[in-house]
Amino acid sequence: MIKDLQQQILALKKERDICILAHSYMSEEVCEVADFVGDSYALSVKAKTAPQSTVIMCGVRFMAETVKMLSPEKKVILASPDAGCPMAEQFDKDVIKEVKKMYPDYAVVAYVNTTAELKTVADVCVTSSSAVKICRALPEKNILFIPDINLGTYVKNQVPEKNFKLLSGGCPTHARIEKDDVLAAKAAHPNALFLVHPECRPEVVELADFVGSTSGIMDYAEKSDGEEFIIGTENSIVQHLQYKCREKKFYPLSKNLVCHNMRLTTLPDVLNCVLGRGGEEIVLDEKLRLQAVKCIEKMIELGG
Repeated sequence: MIKDLQQQILALKKERDICILAHSYMSEEVCEVADFVGDSYALSVKAKTAPQSTVIMCGVRFMAETVKMLSPEKKVILASPDAGCPMAEQFDKDVIKEVKKMYPDYAVVAYVNTTAELKTVADVCVTSSSAVKICRALPEKNILFIPDINLGTYVKNQVPEKNFKLLSGGCPTHARIEKDDVLAAKAAHPNALFLVHPECRPEVVELADFVGSTSGIMDYAEKSDGEEFIIGTENSIVQHLQYKCREKKFYPLSKNLVCHNMRLTTLPDVLNCVLGRGGEEIVLDEKLRLQAVKCIEKMIELGG
């Protein structure tokens, strides 16, 4: 059944000039029909260079918005319209405008996991892999980092020469993991290296053998001489690594490391999208798009 659906999707996307993008947190069967698999920013860049006129985003809403910002001429479809991101939706631009009034000399650095509207009040956008580099490169000494306090704390510790103002936002999936979860996983798998995403709490990050983005974690695990790994990010990555590196062992840090929004997108959803009877087309007001894309262009300029 799965193979039949996949074959139908592969044939239809070619016939209908469709590019399928899948975030790394998607299920294996969805990733297998995608043209590109990766993190949100990498997918947006791939969409910009892809020759197809239509893009289906298998991920969450802010990712589809980012694709539309960088490729306004393309039709962008979010495979599962209900797939949002609690972190991206935690603050609206009016709240950040008020904070900016309190800290007028602070540059606003927005994690890519933010809505298009929130990006309109940011000076620069960052990814989890580029945040340290870009914050160092900014001419401003003072930085208001939004919305993830955990990623912001990680960057702050790596860039002590700058002053950071952090807000109490973050990824609820990563933030629910506690130090005791790490200690329990390490006790169960004493020979395993612990790889963690910087969206986790500082006390969790401190215990890691490697800290990095989702793509960074996967790359490290694939290239490492280690044979066992505890994966401190969304549990789908455990599955993907098990497929990629069958001679190695991968363990979830916790059964609770599950993003329910990412799990909404199914293979039948993708099929319905390529058939033209599912998903939601992303439409952005052009004025908003032009304002929002500036912080992404600044990220690219600074080497994001």
